[in-house]
Amino acid sequence: MPRPKRTLHATVSSTLTPPSELPPNQVIARISKAAGSNLYNAERPDGTTLLVELEAKFRSTIWIKRGSYVVVDTAALADRENKLDGEIVNVVRDEKAWRKMSYW
Repeated sequence: MPRPKRTLHATVSSTLTPPSELPPNQVIARISKAAGSNLYNAERPDGTTLLVELEAKFRSTIWIKRGSYVVVDTAALADRENKLDGEIVNVVRDEKAWRKMSYW
């Protein structure tokens, strides 16, 4: 049974507006390539690459393509023993609004 449309609309609308500030453990990164199901290689502004996982609420709802920007939480998966460096917690959809923020 598919997810209700109200859940889909709520997920999509939450990504439209940028937050007022980012916590210190979150960083904006650019997707360089898809590495598997719900796994992506992302590049930080300093040039380092991260293997990140898409958060469960975005799966089968929002598609991410190469070159798009995402917000990665680097402390979300610190307690798990694996190769993942972080989790995608937000997807930048309206890039123009996000670029106006002080943390960009």
